[in-house]
Amino acid sequence: AMEKSYVSMFLLLMVISCALAKDVGKKDSKDTAAKPKLPQTLSRGWGDQLIWTQTYEEALFRSKHSQKPLMIIHHLEDCPHSQALKKVFAEHKDIQKLAEKFILLNLVYETTDKNLAPDGQYVPRILFIDPSLTVRADITGRYSNRLYAYEPSDISLLYSNMQKALKLLKTEL
Repeated sequence: AMEKSYVSMFLLLMVISCALAKDVGKKDSKDTAAKPKLPQTLSRGWGDQLIWTQTYEEALFRSKHSQKPLMIIHHLEDCPHSQALKKVFAEHKDIQKLAEKFILLNLVYETTDKNLAPDGQYVPRILFIDPSLTVRADITGRYSNRLYAYEPSDISLLYSNMQKALKLLKTEL
């Protein structure tokens, strides 16, 4: 019986290392040589240095317990608008710095929480939730037909909305 468990352990290790190798191969190799980074798959490119939560439930829990607001980015990998916003977001030094004050979550799928789609399930859209777990429907972008959409040119508005999400926190709690 002893040999059998060794064999199954060995097989398990094989499977794990194949899965890891597959992930590494997927990453495009440009500019990884320049600065070595920890692999951060949860960021999906929105800010590899930032700490991202894995699930909506985890994000809510962390927001409540840390008393930090939550910022949720809905996007899709193959959506050109999402891609364009992601690039500007990731390269914006001030936004990346300010983002450290938030619990962060980016999602490529919809949750069952209807509060996260106050005016529809479009991407990209960015919503803020305060630590009392209230969706800040009042923090909007500039488009009346898609209140939580941001274009790359709206990046300074997004920055000030992030500041607003943090400011409201101090006055209300």
